[in-house]
Parts: sequence; C-alpha cells; structure tokens
Amino acid sequence: MSTYLGYELRRTVRNRRFFFFSIGFPLLLFLTVAGSQRGTDIAPGVPFVEYYMVGMAGWGAMTAVLAGGARIALERSTGFVRQLRLTPLSVRAYFQAKILTGYLMGILTLVLLYAAGIALGVRLPLLDWLQMTALILIALVPIAILGILLGHLVTPDSMGPVLGGLSALLAFLGGAWFYPTGWLADVGPYVPSYWLTQAGRAVVAGDTWPAKAWVVIALWSLVLGAVAVRVYRRGEDRG
Repeated sequence: MSTYLGYELRRTVRNRRFFFFSIGFPLLLFLTVAGSQRGTDIAPGVPFVEYYMVGMAGWGAMTAVLAGGARIALERSTGFVRQLRLTPLSVRAYFQAKILTGYLMGILTLVLLYAAGIALGVRLPLLDWLQMTALILIALVPIAILGILLGHLVTPDSMGPVLGGLSALLAFLGGAWFYPTGWLADVGPYVPSYWLTQAGRAVVAGDTWPAKAWVVIALWSLVLGAVAVRVYRRGEDRG
C-alpha cells in the first residue's frame, strides 16, 4: 500500500490542472471576496474575513478531496484499475491510498486558506485552529468516499460537470457561501457538507458539535463506503 500511495502522490502533484481547480480556485475566490470585505463585520463582533475563511476552508477541502474521483475515472478508462485488480493490492489498501491522497490535498488546501486568512487579519488561538482542522478532517470522511464512488461510476468526459455541479450543490446545502436559513436550515443538518462548513464556524463561535453531527457523518460514511466497495467489487467480477 505504501508503494501505491507514493505513486498516487507523485501523480497528483504533477497534475497542474488538478492543482489549479481543486486548490488554486478556492484560494483565489477567497482572496478576491474576502479582500474586498476586509475590515467589515458580517455580524457584531464577527469579522467577515474570519467567517468567510472558515466556510471556504470546508468547501476548498471538499473540492480537493472530491477531485480524486476524476483521477479514478481516468484510470478506469485506460484500464489501470483492471490491472490493479491483478496485483496483491487489497480493496482495503486501495481505498486507504485513495482517501489518504485526497486528505493530503485537502490539508494542503486548508493550510493555504489559513495562511491567506492570517494575511488578511484573521487571528485565532492555536487550540481553535487545531480543533477546527480536526473537525473538518472528520467531516471529510464521507466526502472522500463519495469521490471514490463517483470515480467508479462516472466516465472521464462526464466527471468535470458532475464534480462541479455536485460540489456546488453540497456547498449550497452546507452553507459554505452564506449562512443557511429557511428550508436550507432544515435540510442542511442532514447533509455532511453542512457539518463540514459548520466545523470552523462552531469553533469560532465557541460551540461544540452536537450529537446529530457525529451521527450524520457516521451514517453517510457507512452507507457510501458500503456502496463504493460494492461498485469496486462489481468491476472485479466483470474483469
């Protein structure tokens, strides 16, 4: 698994298009929007830059993790996944390598957005930075599995529109760009992207994740994981 993980990381780093769309675009959007609102408050005592940074951190990490599905779709189209099934690499090791690669890209996105936020004046205690990052990484679990699942279901030609539309939908339902109200406030808590964006906002506000957050993340992870394994093994049966 370590050999395959090293290969995945090298291949990901060399993909310039992946870096721009999954890492560079969220950073550029944050700098553009937050830079123009620097010094303003979205609510009394809540700087806009700080509020927007924690939302964009969740969305940026989600985009980076989901982008792994595009690489899987390309591997399927070239027959590489079929070749992997002929090696001693287990299904578990395959999924672990894919998730770890996605996580490393997500962490890189977080670091860049944190640095941009600090440059624009965000100041948080070290414990808050660590707690926010830990909660985001936990909330990313079902998103990472979803990316793998899509990679085994969607063709390379369709992957771009699917990932773009899905990440926008998840960001919309999760309140990454604005605070959810009305029916979004009712639906959002049942979607993992909601807790992904609320991870940072809860820490900034001094709140804790409710039990519902852990249940939603766990259920989505279990269901998506079971489906992803089934789809991967179905491909094995087909050769």
